[in-house]
Amino acid sequence: MNRVHKNFSRRARVATGGAVLAVVALAGFGAVSANASAPATTPAATATAAAAPDRVTTTSTHLTIDAATKAAQAALAAAEKENQRVTVAVVDRNGNTIVTLRGDGAGPQSYESAERKAFTAVAWNAPTSQLAERLEQAPNLKDIPGTLFLAGGVPVTADKAPIAGIGVAGAPSGALDEKFAQAGANAIAHQVY
Repeated sequence: MNRVHKNFSRRARVATGGAVLAVVALAGFGAVSANASAPATTPAATATAAAAPDRVTTTSTHLTIDAATKAAQAALAAAEKENQRVTVAVVDRNGNTIVTLRGDGAGPQSYESAERKAFTAVAWNAPTSQLAERLEQAPNLKDIPGTLFLAGGVPVTADKAPIAGIGVAGAPSGALDEKFAQAGANAIAHQVY
């Protein structure tokens, strides 16, 4: 055996050893890959969903996409009647955007501003014009991420609880923005299904 070992050059021994290691590594990888795709037999694999009792859950009311769209269209139509170029956003109770309509010629800043006004209105369940007045007593409110304390946002409620917010931005004054947002909220109140 010594003689055979001596006949191999150092380079050949390294190459042979490398080839052997490669085969062993591939065999190990194949075994691991095969095990990774095999179904687990641990207790976690047999776990079932836990049923939560009614007393630990809550149900919330959400505005439908149809109602949100009609509200946004009504707000945009009110603005267009007065030759105003605005963006209208409707968000749900959690501040997630349901629909946004950017009117022809609305400024680029109006998109984000409308969403932030809608979020602010639903978060505090108050028109943003009222909330802007609160900044005098609590100026740090404006530091809350995603909010915009400028007139132009109104909440939508169901049983006095906020379920959505409508924000309008782009008119020359917040009072006009809020007037158009209110037109959207009124459209929801007067929808017949």
